[in-house]
Amino acid sequence: MARAPAGAGDQGWTPARSVAGGRNPWTIVAVISIATFMTVLDTSIVNVALDHIAGGLAVSYDEATWVTTSFLVATAIVIPISGWLANVIGRKRYYMISVALFTAASFACGIAPNLTLLIVARIIQGAAGGGLAAAEQSMLADTFPPSQRGMAFAAYGIVVIVGPVVGPIVGGLITDNASWQWCFLINVPVGILSLFLVHSFVNEPKALIDDRKKLLERGLRVDFIGFILVALFLGCLEVTLDRGQRDDWFSNPTIVATAVISALSLILFIPWELTREEPIVPIAMFGRPNFGVASIFLMLTGVIIFGTTLFIPQLLQQVLGYTATDAGLALTAGGLATVVAMPVVGLLSGRIDARLLIGFAFVVQGLALLNMSHLNTNMAFSDAAWARTFQAVGLPFLFVPITSIAYVGLKPSENNQASALMNVARNLGGTIGISSVQTMLAQRSQWHQARMVETLSPLNPNYVQGLDATTNALAGAGQSAAAAPTQALGLIYQAVGRQAQMLSYIDVFHTLMFVVFAAIPLLLIMRGAGGGQARGGEA
Repeated sequence: MARAPAGAGDQGWTPARSVAGGRNPWTIVAVISIATFMTVLDTSIVNVALDHIAGGLAVSYDEATWVTTSFLVATAIVIPISGWLANVIGRKRYYMISVALFTAASFACGIAPNLTLLIVARIIQGAAGGGLAAAEQSMLADTFPPSQRGMAFAAYGIVVIVGPVVGPIVGGLITDNASWQWCFLINVPVGILSLFLVHSFVNEPKALIDDRKKLLERGLRVDFIGFILVALFLGCLEVTLDRGQRDDWFSNPTIVATAVISALSLILFIPWELTREEPIVPIAMFGRPNFGVASIFLMLTGVIIFGTTLFIPQLLQQVLGYTATDAGLALTAGGLATVVAMPVVGLLSGRIDARLLIGFAFVVQGLALLNMSHLNTNMAFSDAAWARTFQAVGLPFLFVPITSIAYVGLKPSENNQASALMNVARNLGGTIGISSVQTMLAQRSQWHQARMVETLSPLNPNYVQGLDATTNALAGAGQSAAAAPTQALGLIYQAVGRQAQMLSYIDVFHTLMFVVFAAIPLLLIMRGAGGGQARGGEA
């Protein structure tokens, strides 16, 4: 099969922009997924290794967290302009440059002798990795007709969703059995393989070459002010969200400064870009019904995927005392469920209205979060694994249909920019999800603990009876009469802390559930594939 055959509803699509050339287009999915998996995996692997990095470089854990923050900031800045860069440099060339830089930066991270050089290498790594996902998605959108995009995005989406699940497990194994340097050095052979395969199998379509020539012939207009504003907006926002809870939010002058700079940059950025003939970030695209709503949904998907992937293992470790490996394994069943569900979603997306699939996915997510809210401190490993599996089954029904329907009504020449903006939404959602979850957990845990401690009074007969029973049990186990009451009080306080933490997690589950259900009515704004396909063929 030389090209993806067009089917019903594919009017307006043309293979002239396909990167497959005369090869089977499904080879493209496999080839570009390698770099995606490398970058997605790298993000979550490093989080596990921060303790080892801090120890190896003789720095504090708080200083070591800049290894993650610097990567996220660089990624956030590059993603929104990656579509413009792909148009100017050439998509294949830009993609290969990004892979090469990511690979070289990974090697530099692995041999970095101190924290400063490691952070510099991570900035380069984040900037290089930021544009990969956008370029890959636009390649798929150009290579596959709308009737087959669902299946193509499903195959591609496996690595996007499963990567954050596998990352902590792989990171734990590497750091426990080798050294933290290998969390970075493992990218080197993968990056070299990706470069070779992309060079051999991915073509730069003549249509894109002609578009680039026309762009350069009429004179390249670089929107420097737009770039500075979007860099300040997203970069400072990333620092604010990533370090806010750790640095006590707005009581910290640095957090106040980054928040103010981010807000002012956004206020100036929107009218500036809307009045440019050639904006570096075409935010007017958010005014398209499908694209605007799809971006909101992708942001919410990022909140769900990254937020829950982070705090479910955290719940198991902090409240139930699981090891990092066992907590990671609790997510494995969910990862397997996602892999199984992805092809099913790909098949259904070509036959069922994407809006129905998205609605079904949000209902599943809401019910899964409701189910998680019934977890307690007596739950077994299987309870956590099944709860995650229930949620993970619905994730492909979000990612694939949302990504597919977002392109409805867009011109083929807008695919690069559309892919970039969608990745901005997903990454921003992930950052917001992680930040908001951590903040809510900390604040609600303190609130619940304060309310529970109020009841630990000598006037409360239940407290007195419990303290006496615990004291007698400790004394019967061999503790001295003087030490038993103090230890009993400590055990009760420890139990209160665990209960307060568990209740804070339940609050998060409830909050996310309400947010998910509240988003469902937005589906009424979106149009089906048939409604916008005619425009999809415009030049």
